[in-house]
Amino acid sequence: MFYKVVQVIPYEDYTVYVYFEDGKIVCYNAKNLLDKEVFKPLKDINLFMNSCTILNDTLAWDISGSRDASKCIDIDPDMLHSLEHVAERFSA
Repeated sequence: MFYKVVQVIPYEDYTVYVYFEDGKIVCYNAKNLLDKEVFKPLKDINLFMNSCTILNDTLAWDISGSRDASKCIDIDPDMLHSLEHVAERFSA
């Protein structure tokens, strides 16, 4: 089965709520990735928040701003879908 991400909402604590086409919602914590070389640009919270998007039907960060999937950082949708389902997060 192919899991399709339909919405992503990033938060300033380096988490992203990921909404799937099948109704599942997961919270992905990206903090542990920030020390890996490819993810280091995301330590800039503004880049993390503003480049978070959906590319190739999954959570991605459009680092170049060009919507070029070959220049983005993305997360395997199967791994994301395997995370525990959570309730929606509401901002105060």
